[in-house]
Amino acid sequence: MPRYIVDEVALRRNLEILASVRERAGVNILLAQKAFSCFELYPLVARYLDGTTASGLFEARLAHEEMPGKENHVFAPAFRAEDMPELLRVVNHIVFNSSRQVEKFGEMARAAGVSVGLRVNPEVSVATTPAYDPCRPGSRLGVTRGELDAVWGGSQFTATDDSDAINCVPPVADAQERVPPIDGLHFHCLCEQGVEELRKVLAGFEAKFGDLLPRMKWVNFGGGHHITRADYDVDGLVALLLDFRQRYPHLTVYLEPGEAVALNAGTLEATVLEIQPPGADGISNAILDVSAACHMPDVLEMPYTPRVSGASPLSGPAALSGASPLSVASRLSSEGTLRPDGPHSAAGALSPEGALRPEGPFKYLYRFGGPTCLAGDVIGTYSFPQPLAEGDTVVFEDMAIYSMVKNNTFNGMPLPSIAVRRMDGTVETLRDFGYDDFKRRLG
Repeated sequence: MPRYIVDEVALRRNLEILASVRERAGVNILLAQKAFSCFELYPLVARYLDGTTASGLFEARLAHEEMPGKENHVFAPAFRAEDMPELLRVVNHIVFNSSRQVEKFGEMARAAGVSVGLRVNPEVSVATTPAYDPCRPGSRLGVTRGELDAVWGGSQFTATDDSDAINCVPPVADAQERVPPIDGLHFHCLCEQGVEELRKVLAGFEAKFGDLLPRMKWVNFGGGHHITRADYDVDGLVALLLDFRQRYPHLTVYLEPGEAVALNAGTLEATVLEIQPPGADGISNAILDVSAACHMPDVLEMPYTPRVSGASPLSGPAALSGASPLSVASRLSSEGTLRPDGPHSAAGALSPEGALRPEGPFKYLYRFGGPTCLAGDVIGTYSFPQPLAEGDTVVFEDMAIYSMVKNNTFNGMPLPSIAVRRMDGTVETLRDFGYDDFKRRLG
């Protein structure tokens, strides 16, 4: 059976880098559970970070139960009224996505002692993949300054007598119907990106919402910061954060990376089930017991080519478009889908003619596909120095993030086991999955 293995040594290395940023810059760093929710390792995470951020009730409950005593933040595009009583018992920060949500639930949250924030949209697009760009036209994520002014009266933001928060007064509302105070602002615009992209976003955020910051208690810079990537400018990030904090010393600053916490800290082990004869292109289809669609959905959603131990990638799911190798390689490069030393990267390079050329191309070529009926369940094409055989193990790298949290049982596919490689090198299985896990989801 396939299995995910999370590596404690690699995870701790990432946490030490994040803790150094936290200490040097004087900011609070949270684990975004949407990328990594292996709660067996939450005690380790808690030693280095300030807490977690959730995307809804279940993640918030998980953090409350498995990382007690730490900060527990939650954001969602919209909250269900029936979830709010339980949610407000377990979180200490809640970020709303619209003025309507603040009006609907803000007073209830404050009465429960929960700090209230609002997600804003700085309208600065830096994400290279449109599906991952919260600032794209028509985005449902965050309030623009124009929307804020239209609903809450713009310049009518006034301070309350007993709080540093803002009180937002609708232009046509009675004085007794004022919108509740807000303690902080949240923006999230990055996706696997660095300091220069954050600098652009922060400039846009301050240009549009900087006049509100003196009345805030905190600001959240969101996630997408690839802080633990080998080529990330950690010193540049610390300098940027220190500069911001010097200009707004009263604010608590939060960052909530997800990928950076568990970047390159896990693998997915697969078994070769069958190898088909080479086709006209000289590539053999190798059917594995893991599926891109079921066990690593970001391979198809991004799309990207996952790294494989001991192999060199030639192409990934994007090649299914039917485009020529030249156009596919060019598009992958321009969209940033294949980036050096990132989790969604391939160890390849572009030839002078523009075609994707793996480093040190090997003789034996295999197109990895999953065992589902989906024709597009293709993980990528790789070259190996030695031929593969049925029963061989294939190890996909950087599979701790957006894999366990997004996998599914389409076609009745079994879920991979979850294991941890401990500090001493021993591997401990945390959970095996079987037929009952599939059946219980269906009725």
